[in-house]
Amino acid sequence: MTKAVIAATGLFTPEQSISNEELVAAYNAYAERFNAANAAEIAEGEVAALTPSSVEFIEKASGIKSRFVLEKTGILDPERMVPHLPERSNDELSILAEMAVKAAEQAIKAWGKPVSEIGAVLCAASNMQRPYPAMAIEIQQALGIEGFAFDMNVACSSATFGIKTAADFIASGSVKAVLMVNPEVCSAHLNFKDRDSHFIFGDVATAVIVEAEDQAAPGGWEILGTRLKTVMSNNIRNNFGFLNKAALPTDAVEPLQSNGLTDKMFVQQGRKVFKDVVPMVADMIVDHAGELGLDPTSLKRMWLHQANINMNQFIGRKVLGREPEPHENVIILDEYANTSSAGSIIAFHLHHDGFQPGEVGLICSFGAGYSAGTVFVRKR
Repeated sequence: MTKAVIAATGLFTPEQSISNEELVAAYNAYAERFNAANAAEIAEGEVAALTPSSVEFIEKASGIKSRFVLEKTGILDPERMVPHLPERSNDELSILAEMAVKAAEQAIKAWGKPVSEIGAVLCAASNMQRPYPAMAIEIQQALGIEGFAFDMNVACSSATFGIKTAADFIASGSVKAVLMVNPEVCSAHLNFKDRDSHFIFGDVATAVIVEAEDQAAPGGWEILGTRLKTVMSNNIRNNFGFLNKAALPTDAVEPLQSNGLTDKMFVQQGRKVFKDVVPMVADMIVDHAGELGLDPTSLKRMWLHQANINMNQFIGRKVLGREPEPHENVIILDEYANTSSAGSIIAFHLHHDGFQPGEVGLICSFGAGYSAGTVFVRKR
């Protein structure tokens, strides 16, 4: 079977960014208004008062200091707290497709080959803008790529699942090169009125070109092995979908985006997630390394999913058997926040320097599902 290599990557970063200070000011203004409007009910114990957020709370809980977003004014408006992203006509390039195309164009330029050599496009992300036509097909058309394309969703693990799928297509001889993109508009599915999660996510798009080794130019990264794992859990969940409308009573007039259905957006039980996912992922990495004949303690670098600095530090210590150096366990969530499927790819794209041929690193993602994916790579 033909081996696969990661030949190039790309990154699209939105121009706008929100600091913790800005986000806290907006949330606290909303909380003050809510508490004032519900003062009587709060005094009677019928409604719980909202607790203010703080920069210190956010950084201690997550390690996040800022996040990039497509549109910040709507998020920071205490009366709205949702980004302003006007709907586009069917003849215009969709928002997710536009982000993915920009990241893909960067990857294609770095790759240095014509798009005619790409045989498939995978759009792997946690939330698709629509069910169909597939976002991947729109991206394929915008880039002038032939072959086939489809969407896939495994939440925060979508990128590693996408790399695995691309490598399998190449191993089977179906195609010689695959473009895998991860456009994430996380700000649109986050409830900014929830103190426990209003700081978590940011927007971004990444792209990876996976190519057959026998036609790849010098350089790049040999994919040594991939492993996927899923375990059902409701501890991270998003119930927003087309059946929400069908579940409404006949006399309901409240739109789906209103406060009455905010539980249909992103929700998680963070402590349970930490307890379940961290040991599962650490053990998975060590086991997979052993299967490949690799010593996990000798990994030069880990590019982990960027959800929470405490999770990444724990996994790093467990895998390496010691406290990792900053360059060994890459952290970019302080600037980008959690960007779902794109996080590990951002880390890899920005911090893959300093490798000598033969040195090994790990791309790893984990999240809702639960889902987890490991991709061991060796510098060519």
